[in-house]
Amino acid sequence: MERDHIDTESLAGGFDLQSTVESGQSYLWDREDEQMYESERAYGGDAWYWTTIRDDGEQHVLRVRQRDGHIEWESSVDAGSHVRRLLRLDDDLDEIRATAPDRPVVQDAYDEYWGLRLVRDPPFPTLISFICSAQMRVARIHGMQRALRQQFGEAVTFDGSTYHAYPTPERLAAASESELRELGLGYRAPYVQRSAQMVADGEASLGDARELAYEDAREHLTQFVGVGQKVADCILLFSLDFLEAVPLDTWIRTTIEEYFPEADRGNYDDTSRAIREALGGEYAGYAQTYVFHYLRSGNGEPE
Repeated sequence: MERDHIDTESLAGGFDLQSTVESGQSYLWDREDEQMYESERAYGGDAWYWTTIRDDGEQHVLRVRQRDGHIEWESSVDAGSHVRRLLRLDDDLDEIRATAPDRPVVQDAYDEYWGLRLVRDPPFPTLISFICSAQMRVARIHGMQRALRQQFGEAVTFDGSTYHAYPTPERLAAASESELRELGLGYRAPYVQRSAQMVADGEASLGDARELAYEDAREHLTQFVGVGQKVADCILLFSLDFLEAVPLDTWIRTTIEEYFPEADRGNYDDTSRAIREALGGEYAGYAQTYVFHYLRSGNGEPE
């Protein structure tokens, strides 16, 4: 077993593990105590979180926790580069926050959850996770992804326990709609199956979006079944490094109505441009994620 750690004080802006992985931006991490999205932030403490990583063609478990000013991790491979990549530990939070507007709801969110970082999840699981997100609470979305892993994911043994990797596109493409519905996906089941098939067959590529300008990249992703502009923005922000993306979900539309009414332009494209500018442009997705987590957690009052 490989173990290592990093001092959080060495990171620009520090780090808050629980806020990062339990803020509704990733559904690919789980807690060893099975309390994901169920405990208050104060009780996240030094809980172990885990996900799986592919290294040299094989799946491995990666476990991470934060305690005593350190981020600790363990895996069956040297996983330091994976930790830095997945949790964006090289992002300079101080520089990013400097681009945010001096608006109370934004600055209060940064103060409350300082250290929260965007994730950089693998594209295919991110695609499926957010197809499943329509009209669902974060805990329910996470439960769906857990069920998909357990039913269709490769079993990976680590430290005497068995974990499951996220299913491959080929495995989900081969699943029947009824099998997916039995896991609680409901009307999303055929969307998941068809989009997985598109990836498995090479009919469409998520990675191609990286080479496009932001709005073209968003349009590119809407070719996947079950992916509208909001889901596309989630994939761009939480997987493909488009840090300006601001998914216009229910929480952010409420934020616009209460705090940024001047950004409401009556349609997705124009409102998206206006709120991105209002939230700082290049790093608007960071401000959005802080505000989303802040308001979803019961903070804030309308100005």
